[in-house]
Amino acid sequence: MDMTALSSAFFFVLVAALLCSGLIERKIERADRRVARVERKLDAVMAHLGISEPDPLGTELSRVTDLLDRGRKIEAIKVYREVTGAGLKEAKDAVDRVEATR
Repeated sequence: MDMTALSSAFFFVLVAALLCSGLIERKIERADRRVARVERKLDAVMAHLGISEPDPLGTELSRVTDLLDRGRKIEAIKVYREVTGAGLKEAKDAVDRVEATR
């Protein structure tokens, strides 16, 4: 295979990959919009029924605050992550907010 054919093949593969990535991105954006719409509807139903979303920490919040009181912030972040399934940054920010209110 000569260099021209090879570069043409590479070009077509690159174009195909870009087209596919654009299609995938649009599908993800559409799915995000659908999820947001469902969440809004669910919030409206819950408000209509007088149901409030439970605190994800529940009784675990006392464990987080107890750990903070003992100066064990890293463990408090770990407990928050275990209970909520939050990522590291989200858990750290949440624990920082709890710490700021104390």
